[in-house]
Amino acid sequence: MTSDVAVIAGAGPGLGASLARLLAKEDFRVVLAARNVGKLAALVDETGALVVETDVADAASVANLFDVVDKAGPLSLAVFNASGRTRGSIADLDPEAVRQALLVGAYGGFLVGQQAARRLLFRGSGSILFTGATASVKGFSGSAGFAMPKFGLRGLAQSMARELAPKNIHVAHFIIDGSIASNGPGQTGEPDQQDRRLSPDAIAEAYLAVHRQHRSAWSSELELRPWVESF
Repeated sequence: MTSDVAVIAGAGPGLGASLARLLAKEDFRVVLAARNVGKLAALVDETGALVVETDVADAASVANLFDVVDKAGPLSLAVFNASGRTRGSIADLDPEAVRQALLVGAYGGFLVGQQAARRLLFRGSGSILFTGATASVKGFSGSAGFAMPKFGLRGLAQSMARELAPKNIHVAHFIIDGSIASNGPGQTGEPDQQDRRLSPDAIAEAYLAVHRQHRSAWSSELELRPWVESF
């Protein structure tokens, strides 16, 4: 039997790696997309994932990614985890850096979401999940270059959810409200900091749980934050 395919666009050593490990363990055929595929060599060895060099801001590059997905098997789950950001005061921001952040963080979400939607509509089921942040709902001083793509991605997810849910396609947006730990739950070795950062493994489990929700009770947005994070 051919395994269902999960594609993770914006794979890296944090949440992307945790998702790849969990999905591979759950018998998905995992396809990883990243601009720098060399950094994923150990993860590929560990999970057996396919890896595709991809620029999510380029339509042809994203189309090529999904050509590989098609060859791997039937798509069931697409995760957009790529992020574009640039920080600085509004007077000093580099316009080209802001444009690139918008292309990666918002337009890239559209390109990946569109390609995934085409395949899941043909299949008649599946999930598309988008990784957001605190900046998806709050614009902070000096963070215009991050808030803009994240606000845009959230709007995309909301529109897609309303369009695709009646067609049995589950679209959900995750607000990651806090920083993600780089070495397991919390910050190991720092007892007073335990669980002050989100565990990437715990986030991955939440993504899989949402993918597996019964369609009578779908979540379209989920906020995840450490217990010490202020609202």
